[in-house]
Amino acid sequence: MDIDLKHYDAAALIKSKAKEIGFAACGIAKAAPVNENVRRHLECWLGEGCQDGMLYMSNHFEKRCDPRLLLEGAQSVISVALNYYPKIRQPDSLPQFAFYAYGVDYHKVVKERLFLLSDFIKTLYPDSHFRCFCDTAPLLEKYWAWKAGIGFIGKNTQLIIPGRGSYFFLGEIVTTVLLPFDNPLNNSCGRCQRCIDSCPTAALSQTTIPSLDARKCLSCQTIENRGEISPDIASKMHNRVYGCDTCQQVCPWNRMAEPSQIPDFVPTEELLGLTYDRLSSLSREEYNRIFKYSAVKRAKYEGLMRNIRILLSKK
Repeated sequence: MDIDLKHYDAAALIKSKAKEIGFAACGIAKAAPVNENVRRHLECWLGEGCQDGMLYMSNHFEKRCDPRLLLEGAQSVISVALNYYPKIRQPDSLPQFAFYAYGVDYHKVVKERLFLLSDFIKTLYPDSHFRCFCDTAPLLEKYWAWKAGIGFIGKNTQLIIPGRGSYFFLGEIVTTVLLPFDNPLNNSCGRCQRCIDSCPTAALSQTTIPSLDARKCLSCQTIENRGEISPDIASKMHNRVYGCDTCQQVCPWNRMAEPSQIPDFVPTEELLGLTYDRLSSLSREEYNRIFKYSAVKRAKYEGLMRNIRILLSKK
């Protein structure tokens, strides 16, 4: 299907509006099935149990491989990235929270901006239809960000934006509007494999497609695991009480990361000052108050208490 010249103008306006809203990057891909290599890799990854307790990853497999099944008549996937790299960080001596959980839950922050962008697109195409997603649907977000030309998927399995790094939340608008598509970027990790070598639990592997084993990943185990963390994984937690940023912190691309300008991502003084003693004595009520609007609630009170007990047992 040919794309009318006016759609090129519209695409430029959409990207300009995305920047105005606060997104660091915006790209467009054709709504189509994922390529066969990615589909086979996902099948093998699930078949080997690499998703661990995240059983939802096995749900809606066909939808996960084809965004057109998420919206009838879908033509384009608009992918955006929102910077969350913190300007202020916890002291290294304290139990560490992953940077992404420093501020307000990203689902809310990204979704609000996606709705603003889709409202703008509606003014350009009044008869169009949309669905907005931010880690809220069976959609391969990093794949679509790559297809949309935003960045490349690094050996740490993160979406890396050249010159900006990987500390970004991703979001998507699947739409019936047919827009001109951007070109995917080539992988630019080169021979570097610092993320693979630095992963505390050897959760990363580099085959044809970068892969992460959730059964070993400290982020997955400290956040998604609802049971006990195996002793061999627990022994590698060091001071990580929620998540792990190691594979991003060692990545050379993140030397160019710039602090986020999104007010919602600025951590509170209370979070920045959470000591081992303070966390270990945290009541359920205090937990609900401190993390009321935070992604930390994903681990639930029991999970966070389990994690701090493990850290204290090794001090």
